[in-house]
Amino acid sequence: MNRILIALSASFALGGCLLSPGTFSSELHLYSDERFSFAYDGEIEMLALSQLAQMNRASEERFEAECYDEDYEVRECSETEIAAQRAEWEETAGERAAERVREAEMLRQFVGSIDPSDPQAAQEIATRLERQRGWEKVEYRGDGLFDVSFVTAGTLTHDFVFPTVEGMPGANAFVSINLRDGREVRVDAPAFAAGKEEPSWGTASFAALAAMAQAEESGEAPRIVVPQGTFTIVTDGRILANNTDEGPKPHARGQSLSWNVGPSTQQPPTALVAFD
Repeated sequence: MNRILIALSASFALGGCLLSPGTFSSELHLYSDERFSFAYDGEIEMLALSQLAQMNRASEERFEAECYDEDYEVRECSETEIAAQRAEWEETAGERAAERVREAEMLRQFVGSIDPSDPQAAQEIATRLERQRGWEKVEYRGDGLFDVSFVTAGTLTHDFVFPTVEGMPGANAFVSINLRDGREVRVDAPAFAAGKEEPSWGTASFAALAAMAQAEESGEAPRIVVPQGTFTIVTDGRILANNTDEGPKPHARGQSLSWNVGPSTQQPPTALVAFD
């Protein structure tokens, strides 16, 4: 179980799934004079720091034989199978150690040279965020979970992505705004779904797997953080497309679109707005 999760952890972490929303409320305003504002209040979880480092250390501390039947169900290993797997495990110890060094270095580069095994790594992230404009509150609660409040406003003359973390090129987008020719604006919120078809698919699912692995080791109930909250767009533009359940609703500033995000949400919010 652990070895499978370690393999998954490397692919998810190096694939850009470093951040995941928890409980949140987020609102985006888009106006025809190119003004915009964006706010995010709630939880953000770092997936590739303490949990992955702890899982990696736990996995390498001892040998575990794994055997499966014809239906790929876990079964008890025979003494011969255990001996064979142990011999192979010992023979490949050097290769595993070298691979861990390579993966650790790649991950450090991906998260801005932060050592994921360092207990202070998450606090270093909090410090980076606090000095960036827009982050009004960043409080670290432990286990990779942050309480944050982010607010920004300005003129939308260029694309916008939230969040960005200084020195961390691997941070994945919760919300992205892309400007098109013809005064059209495309909004996507790829992180606001439990199951996603985007390249960042599976952050919530992986968080659940990591939590289960830790629970298996400690005997405690797993802590699973999944996206849960609301995302709202307010605009005085013409809404060309959206995937809300109820469509546009009247608003004092024009129209609004609202998505309720929860464990059963499969499709991330998306909308296309034109300003004629």
